[in-house]
Amino acid sequence: ATGKDQKITITSSSGLSKEEVERMAKDAEAHASEDKTKRDEVEARNQLDSMVYQIEKMLKEHGDKISGSERSDVESALADAKKALEGTDAAAMNSARERLTQASHKLAEAMYKTAQSTGGAQAGGAAPSGDGAQSGQEQKKDEGVIDAEYVDVEEKK
Repeated sequence: ATGKDQKITITSSSGLSKEEVERMAKDAEAHASEDKTKRDEVEARNQLDSMVYQIEKMLKEHGDKISGSERSDVESALADAKKALEGTDAAAMNSARERLTQASHKLAEAMYKTAQSTGGAQAGGAAPSGDGAQSGQEQKKDEGVIDAEYVDVEEKK
């Protein structure tokens, strides 16, 4: 309407020369094995660190439900895992993670048994009372439902 034209042109002021791109590609190829080793180490470290945190939390919450020898096995495996985290050897971290996994199985079993015994008691006491509960559920399904049509404004332009 005003007759004025607005235009923006973006041009690159400094680009990489063909030689620089080729040099960077060769560097990437030359260091590919180092990068893979480093990535493996980082992945192993992250997995082990996460597992150490989870097992410590489980041990704090449920450690009293396992025997003393099983608890000391888990604590020993945790100590080895923390020591492996201080280094940079991915294989050592993976073996520490395997040992920690094996040691924590008894702890997981104890947690599962506890959850089953408390869950079973709660489920038995809270049995639904026949038709009354079902009719209430049917009413809740209809509440808050709104039928509407949707039109994408962008497509019309």
